[in-house]
Amino acid sequence: MNAKLLDGERALVTGCGGGIGRGIAKALKAEGAIVLGSDIVAPPPEDGIDFLAADLAKADGWRRLLDGALRQLESISLFVHAASPRRQETDTPLTVSEETWDAMTGINLRSGFFLAREIGKHMREHAIKGRILLITSLHSGVPRNLPHYSAAKAGMTMAMKELARVLAPAGIRVNAIAPGAIPGGGFVAGNLGELVAQIPLGRAGTPDDIAQAAGAVLSERFGRYIVGTTVEVDGGLGLASWILARA
Repeated sequence: MNAKLLDGERALVTGCGGGIGRGIAKALKAEGAIVLGSDIVAPPPEDGIDFLAADLAKADGWRRLLDGALRQLESISLFVHAASPRRQETDTPLTVSEETWDAMTGINLRSGFFLAREIGKHMREHAIKGRILLITSLHSGVPRNLPHYSAAKAGMTMAMKELARVLAPAGIRVNAIAPGAIPGGGFVAGNLGELVAQIPLGRAGTPDDIAQAAGAVLSERFGRYIVGTTVEVDGGLGLASWILARA
């Protein structure tokens, strides 16, 4: 019988209360990892995911989460940052407020970067050949009429590359996944049927589609030579940027 992909790993997953983060937390647990999930709301009890509440919109939220996670897990070998506020289609370039901008960039970029950096330092100091994965977006390179969201995800992409460059010599792999159209969670489309008709695979994605890709990238069986890369898991949606701009 083959060993599970992530046997013995200790994972922290943000945004585990639903959507993509929840899917990833469940998948890592199924592959043998000890998983601690974090969010403002807890995942359903039947998922069996250990949970630590955290508000990453607050300035000290990421520090509190990291301290609590290290107390509970003792060490961290896998970190996935999937936390992100729900997007409102009315938050356009001409209307988005400072408060909304700060919450989106604070949770995605600020908390994501500092968590990843400090966890990377923890891995290096303890000689852990760990893996870090940031959940970005196809809209890190294609505008979506939501400037705070696109800017946050674009910043995360570059932060990932910066961290990957300095942590790779210690054997720590940092990467990103850019999901396509995944209904639920923060994703809203004005006309989902029209969007799906333009996806080469002919369907919207699911949290499990992203979770399976995350498990592979985080594993040493399939992802051991993937560093500083954004893996697009989108059914081919990114092949046509004009479709993305309308999504």
